[in-house]
Amino acid sequence: MTEAAILRQRTHEERPAPPRKGGLLTGLLRTARPKQWVKNILVVAAPAAAGELFSRQALSQVALVFVLFTACAAAVYLVNDARDAPADRAHPTKRHRPVAAGQVPVPLAYAVGGGLAVLAPAAAVWLCSPAVTALLTAYLGMQLAYCVSLKHVLVVDLAVVTTGFLMRAMVGGLALGIPLSRWFLITTGFGALFMVSAKRYSEAVQMAGKEGVTRALLTEYTTGYLRFVWQLAAGVAVLGYCLWAMEEGGVPHTSVLPWRQLSMVAFILAILRYAVFADRGTAGEPEDVVLRDRALALIGLVWMAMYGLAVANW
Repeated sequence: MTEAAILRQRTHEERPAPPRKGGLLTGLLRTARPKQWVKNILVVAAPAAAGELFSRQALSQVALVFVLFTACAAAVYLVNDARDAPADRAHPTKRHRPVAAGQVPVPLAYAVGGGLAVLAPAAAVWLCSPAVTALLTAYLGMQLAYCVSLKHVLVVDLAVVTTGFLMRAMVGGLALGIPLSRWFLITTGFGALFMVSAKRYSEAVQMAGKEGVTRALLTEYTTGYLRFVWQLAAGVAVLGYCLWAMEEGGVPHTSVLPWRQLSMVAFILAILRYAVFADRGTAGEPEDVVLRDRALALIGLVWMAMYGLAVANW
């Protein structure tokens, strides 16, 4: 390829993609990643596990926390896309993001993201407990630091993303004053690390030999190392869940069957099923894997039913 052709190709890659149809508000909404909001359902994890979710007060408080966490996450996405706009324009997929494509101006993305980052913790001060406010503030600080620099630091990037999932699982318990089991935290944390590292592994496998069009940090990881991380995380998550399920808390069950202990089977099957996609290098988006694979969805429903029966002591 001649030097002139290379220059034309590079210029084409750095040019913003044609903006999709839709107004400014549509672009802002797309930048806030509505598809990713499903992750915030983790706020119900602790209340549901403790059997304290289905009162009017609990539901209203958990719904409020869900909205506040979603606002914080949207703020981070807006700031991230504003910062990464020049690099996203050279990416075959990310160049279609509203900010990179020019549908949403960079200053506006910064302004809306900054506004949400201020308003969400401020609302939490008035409507939630100090613990929830502190956690939301810590989440914002950590994620914004990730956008600026931490996503370029080996291992730390995995820890930050994993901690974001763990904070989602913790905030519901903090909002309702529910003590958080150490095994719950271990299972949630390493389960999140399993999915995060599996996603990185899948990206590394799919983008092998395509340096410059994906996360720069992926060139620093080896697929062998990322495979080791997700396998280790899966093992610890299974062990943590088994210990959590066997923990009775001093209260004997009077249910027909030991549902809590039986739920270990469904949990382990879910981990094994997800590991199939991780091993293939097709676990790039966890929400897509969970929602599109019928077998995994069925296993998830069976697990939810078992754990629900355990909570209800049926």
